[in-house]
Amino acid sequence: MLPMVQSVCLASSLPNHYHTHLSPKLKRSFDAKNNVQIPTSETLYNFNSPFELKQVVAFLIKTNKPLSLLPLPRVASVCALTPNFSFAQQIFNCIEQPEVSVWNSCLRNLAEGNCVTNAIFLFHQMRIYNVVPDIFTCSFVLKACVKLLDLSCGKIVHAYIEKLGFQSNLVLLNALLHLYATCGAMADSMLLFDKMPQRDVVSWNIMITQLAKKGDIDEAFELFSQMPERNLRSWTAMITGFVHCGKAKEAVRLFKEMEESGLSANEVTVVAVLAACADLGALELGRRIHEYSNKSGFKRNVHVCNTLIDMYIKCGFLEAAKAVFEEMKERTIVSWSAMIQGLAMHGQADEALELFNNMIKTGMKPNEVTFLGVLHACSHMGLVNEGREFFASMTRDYNITPQIEHYGCMVDLLSRAGLLKEAYEFIVSMPIKPNGVIWGSFLGGCRIQKDVEMAEEAMRHLGILDPLNDGYYIIMSNIYAEAKRWEDAARVRKLMKDRGVKKTPGWSSITIAGVMHEFVAGDDNHPQAEEIFEIWDKLLEQMRFKGYVPNTSVVLLDMEENEKEKYLYRHSEKLALVFGLMNTKPGETIRIMKNLRVCEDCHAAFKVISEIVKREIVVRDRNRFHCFKDGLCSCKDYW
Repeated sequence: MLPMVQSVCLASSLPNHYHTHLSPKLKRSFDAKNNVQIPTSETLYNFNSPFELKQVVAFLIKTNKPLSLLPLPRVASVCALTPNFSFAQQIFNCIEQPEVSVWNSCLRNLAEGNCVTNAIFLFHQMRIYNVVPDIFTCSFVLKACVKLLDLSCGKIVHAYIEKLGFQSNLVLLNALLHLYATCGAMADSMLLFDKMPQRDVVSWNIMITQLAKKGDIDEAFELFSQMPERNLRSWTAMITGFVHCGKAKEAVRLFKEMEESGLSANEVTVVAVLAACADLGALELGRRIHEYSNKSGFKRNVHVCNTLIDMYIKCGFLEAAKAVFEEMKERTIVSWSAMIQGLAMHGQADEALELFNNMIKTGMKPNEVTFLGVLHACSHMGLVNEGREFFASMTRDYNITPQIEHYGCMVDLLSRAGLLKEAYEFIVSMPIKPNGVIWGSFLGGCRIQKDVEMAEEAMRHLGILDPLNDGYYIIMSNIYAEAKRWEDAARVRKLMKDRGVKKTPGWSSITIAGVMHEFVAGDDNHPQAEEIFEIWDKLLEQMRFKGYVPNTSVVLLDMEENEKEKYLYRHSEKLALVFGLMNTKPGETIRIMKNLRVCEDCHAAFKVISEIVKREIVVRDRNRFHCFKDGLCSCKDYW
């Protein structure tokens, strides 16, 4: 039986005529036989407001029933965010229930639910009404702070941790580490990390992950190297960090070290390594990871499959990408978009547009990336009207605002089609300020159409927007050269020199038996360099017989014509190709990765070579894939 003082305290908060003020729901239940009917469990659990709670409490007191019949978590949930917080406290005190545990239960539900801000408000209520937090309180509030990036509230929790002596609790300290780092306060996070009396692998993983996300990959790796023990999450965090920072080689190297340590990759690791393989064009490793994924049961993971599609596309193995796509039980917009873009990049624009139509038929709505692939396909095929319609459809049918990349596709499409005037008017009327890529696409169109005047207009803008990009100067010099304006071509080369613009060193890579071989122009340091040059000379004789004539206009150096030819013959992609012919089986596809755009001479030479050696040659350059076969290239034109 409740002490009289507690009953009076609670009763004073209730209506004088509790029965006549009962809500209809409660009144029906209590009036069933007489006014002293024992409330059912359904009635006790169904109050939805502080007012209804007070009615139930009044009933229990008047009928001399214990308040312990009340569901305390529900009491907390209906009062937590209201001015009736203290009323709930009175109930907890009457039952002699430690109130902090009940509030913690409510905090956890709020922190893990959809209204995370309510968890912060409840914590505020607890502070107002002098509820002393415990370890669990701090843990749940920190979880909410991380979701909301609420650093100020997190610092209040940190103060409680120090004040109440929870500094030795590793779970709380790790939560604080995560909060500070996630909110961008890396200096505070590092200070806390350094002062921690003890650390576990979670502590190290938090720091490594967040440093890598912030782009401080060197410091992340330094911590990784110092770790007393590592788990799979540690390796995965570091591999993923390398990939995000553009260090794919380091990511692959670390993955191989992880395998040697005896750990097996999970799905997150697989996605990271496949992304690295895509960047490097490391097809053999990518295929091995694919096989491992299938054996490990990752085949149903959509994210893994999407990354596989991207990897195969970027490694120049389009058929394998198609196979993965076809086998997928579930496809997301990422799956469709990756495949559409891949087909467009490989010059199979017809298939790309057909796939887009199939996607629409399934009810899948395209996004910004999907339309990039579609517009690229239109550009490669010269489908001007279709491209205009797709561009208009973005806003009209799907409420997608075109981005700078979409405008760039349209400029490329119009310029390739010879509609330079329309392309120029399109640029100057853009709602977004055109960047160097936009004017660069226009300049490329001027190159195709041999329009010197328009090219000069593009260069005026590029000289301001991207004055150190050597590629634009080279294109402009070639335009002058083709127009036999030699003095202007020389002026462009002098302008490059005066502005300190240096031609970016080109390199090409080819992977043979799992080993990547890199070549630069004129490379004579490779162990097989002498043999490469000999085979090239023999191949050159057959090429000339087929009508190949070296295009020395791409050489922007002041030298004799025969010296220019020798320079052309030592381009990195030619060296990589000959090396591939020497070290692969007859009929095997050769795949080459290049950091710059393939030059016109190499493009012409590869078409002839593909016919001579009866091989398919796939070259991935900075812009696209070139698939050479039987004397042809998948691209409609060089540009």
